[in-house]
Amino acid sequence: MPPSLHHLLGALLAALLVALANGVQIQAAASGDDAGRERAPVAKHVDLSEPLDPEEPAEVPAPTPAPAALPLPESAPEVTPATEVPAEARQPLILLGEQVAPGTSVRLAWSPDQSFEGIAVPTAVLVVNGVREGPTLCLTAALHGDELNGIEIVRRVLYDLDAQKLSGTVVGVPIVNLHGFRRASRYLPDRRDLNRFFPGTEDGSSASRIAHSFFHQVIRSCDALVDIHTGSFQRTNLPQLRADMKVPEVADLTEGFGATSVLHSPGEPGTLRRAAVEAGIPAVTLETGEPGRLQQKKIEHGTQGIETLLDHLGMYERVSVWHEPAPVYYESTWVRADRGGLLFGEVSLGQRVREGELLGTVTDPISNLRSELRAPTGGRVLGMALNQVVMPGFAAFRIGIPTTESELSSPEAVAPADMAPPPDPEGPPPENAPPRAEDENS
Repeated sequence: MPPSLHHLLGALLAALLVALANGVQIQAAASGDDAGRERAPVAKHVDLSEPLDPEEPAEVPAPTPAPAALPLPESAPEVTPATEVPAEARQPLILLGEQVAPGTSVRLAWSPDQSFEGIAVPTAVLVVNGVREGPTLCLTAALHGDELNGIEIVRRVLYDLDAQKLSGTVVGVPIVNLHGFRRASRYLPDRRDLNRFFPGTEDGSSASRIAHSFFHQVIRSCDALVDIHTGSFQRTNLPQLRADMKVPEVADLTEGFGATSVLHSPGEPGTLRRAAVEAGIPAVTLETGEPGRLQQKKIEHGTQGIETLLDHLGMYERVSVWHEPAPVYYESTWVRADRGGLLFGEVSLGQRVREGELLGTVTDPISNLRSELRAPTGGRVLGMALNQVVMPGFAAFRIGIPTTESELSSPEAVAPADMAPPPDPEGPPPENAPPRAEDENS
């Protein structure tokens, strides 16, 4: 071959390779999501209603083979018109590095970057991806490891969904704080409250790093969030929502729960709910019952409330849903014990009380001196302490005050006036630390 022809062919080949490389770069920049879908493995569909055999070996997905090199065409390819995509077709959901195809349900796993044992502990993430377009609703439970009702609520909701009838996606994390759950503890192993560190940081404390990992790997994929809790420290709560009613998208979310009371609260700094709202994700806290127990009626209420919400969002049609309007309380107050002793309640959750009505008594077992706790105003019992030994100043009853938003005298009126200022969340927690506020979930 003459040298001149050899150089000419070499130059043409080099130019062709440059053009192809530029084309690949332009296409990758224009369709980054599509490239991500191609790289992510497809999660295996499972029937969530079928129990998982713990002895069944986990399947390791086979590596994706590299695409074969395509021969250069001898002539320009014939241009064909693009096939029209049906309006009902959905793209797979990309979550935790895997593709979840429309019309499937899968079990994924989230592993925080930080583990106290030095080994990452995978947490189950259940996903039901519907065949039709719709929002992504996320359900989280057991941010506090001793709060059990929410675990069962998430299980009942997720395992009862049919992906073929679902519009959108439902993501459920039954146990976020697996460390605390295994120890029957509210806290992480270092006694930090995980629900005080969202959205977290990559280089903060262990709790902050765990919060950052969960928030960015899971919560950022949500269009709406329901974070499920119970009362804390031997207190029980009437099934209710905590929500920032001054955010229209959040207020709309509360309307979908049917006959569930709503307590207006922006949320404490560092809570998952508040961090989600600040990130543009409408979120509410669903409070129901007490810690350390599985309570059938409280679980049934929470399950029906979320099923009604799915119907309200147009995601899943139900034959029977709640349509009763939910009472909204823009103010609440705590009634505290003035003396220490044995607390006995005289009212029940949800009971409506008049000003001056007897709520409970505290009796000194040594002196037999008894003091009474009475309602400072009319309202409804939204939360209360279980019968127990209490110290002076212990918050025993939470009364929701039927006040409209327009009647509020000041923004501060929506929360207890004597809540302690928040401590430094990165600082070391005091030994046997009591709750900073009466209800850390809000």
